[in-house]
Amino acid sequence: MNPATPSTTRVLPLRRLALLATTVVGIAAGGLIANSTLAPYAPFALAQNLSQEAQNVARPTGFADIVEKVKPAVISVRVKTRAEVPQAQSGDDLPFPKGSPMERFFRRFGQPDGSPNGSPNGSPMPRGRQFGSAQGSGFFISADGYAVTNNHVVDKATTVEVSTDDGKIHTAKVIGTDSRTDLALIKVEGGGSFPHVKLADTPPRIGDWVLAVGNPFGLGGTVTAGIVSARGRDIGAGPYDDFLQIDAPVNRGNSGGPTFNTEGSVIGVNTAIFSPSGGSVGIAFAIPAETVKSVVAQLKDKGAVARGWIGVQIQPVTPEIADSLGLKSTRGALVAEPQKDSPAMKAGIQAGDVIVSVDDKPVADARELARKIGGMPPNTTVKLAIIRGGAEKTLSLTLGELPKEREARADTDDQPARPSRSTDEPRLGLSLAPGGDDAGGVVVADVDPSGPAADYGFRPGDVILEVAGASVATPDDLRKALGKARSEGKRSVLLRVKSERGTRYVAIPLGRA
Repeated sequence: MNPATPSTTRVLPLRRLALLATTVVGIAAGGLIANSTLAPYAPFALAQNLSQEAQNVARPTGFADIVEKVKPAVISVRVKTRAEVPQAQSGDDLPFPKGSPMERFFRRFGQPDGSPNGSPNGSPMPRGRQFGSAQGSGFFISADGYAVTNNHVVDKATTVEVSTDDGKIHTAKVIGTDSRTDLALIKVEGGGSFPHVKLADTPPRIGDWVLAVGNPFGLGGTVTAGIVSARGRDIGAGPYDDFLQIDAPVNRGNSGGPTFNTEGSVIGVNTAIFSPSGGSVGIAFAIPAETVKSVVAQLKDKGAVARGWIGVQIQPVTPEIADSLGLKSTRGALVAEPQKDSPAMKAGIQAGDVIVSVDDKPVADARELARKIGGMPPNTTVKLAIIRGGAEKTLSLTLGELPKEREARADTDDQPARPSRSTDEPRLGLSLAPGGDDAGGVVVADVDPSGPAADYGFRPGDVILEVAGASVATPDDLRKALGKARSEGKRSVLLRVKSERGTRYVAIPLGRA
């Protein structure tokens, strides 16, 4: 065999170890075993033992001990729901808005047939049916029967049943849910003493082994293994996305089930998969244990989650925006607009401020700011470091409570009607008109699909409020502001734009204008 082949390369270290052991034992132990009847064979036997131990160390030990320890705490969750079904649904339907990122790329997997109220065989349901069922997984976190699962598993449930690893079925009630993190807390009725697991105290590292335990396709307790593939994933599910990505095979029915580390602690709650086909392709997402701890504690105490709120429309700081604002990096979250009567407005935060830290802890981007503030209880006083006009300053404010269904966006009820076409601005590819005394700003009457502005999402009806920090009221104001920015040698210009989607900043490179 050619010594350069991979198979020979893997074996050679063990052979060398055996030969080396034989030589060492023959020389160093010769005098000690000379009078033994086994003396001729002792060096060879010892070498064999060393070689075998080396192979045992290299061989994976398996996960049987961990599974035996944690599997009894994992449950199957089955719920009955009552809801109007407006039209026939098939197993291919998804519970997401048509055309949304989640509809295109992600599938939740709480039901064996993939539809919120589908029949077990995946066939279409008749119009107007008033009940359905859903199935997922969960796990006990205390001996008295508190268990964690996904919100989308128990959402709109009329009855909840859990099946334990020993085959017993128990009735449970929903203690509280949180749609923003897709978590729910349930409790077995009637008491008892249940095996339970704990949430991990430290986050996993990328590459760590993990075990996913759950109820895929309604088959009952199933264990799969993999590694942590990534952390901090944003899958477009909500403003607090901070998922672990794992490659352990998980499927529909695993929703709400735990992902364990090799110490038997829960590092995450499985909630979504990437799946063009509906089955596992080795990309699954779990809610981190740190988030689960915070949410579950509030659900157990109050039955709901109260989040801190500062009341700002924020967006990421792109390289173009950083250049326009004279920032040295893209860190922080850009305030597009403080909301009326919000804690931010009362504290003096203004549009164009960049929030770079909370209580002296750096803020990397807009997502991290949302997570930090949302993870704090209302009425907490915090220090915000902001950059305004190139200088850093610190403001103090007391957090409000995030309204139940309010989104962090500007109020657009007073948006003006679309004006008729007026002055054309060829450098941006926009037809513009004055906004009027009440609305202010410059209104986009039309957008050239081949112009630069179209590439940045401008639409008819948008209102340009500011250019490079200066308010504009007419197309001529806008033209002069662009010319000034160009004469100052700026590579891009920052426009503050109000639309039906909220208020945001858009940085357009001047070289393309």
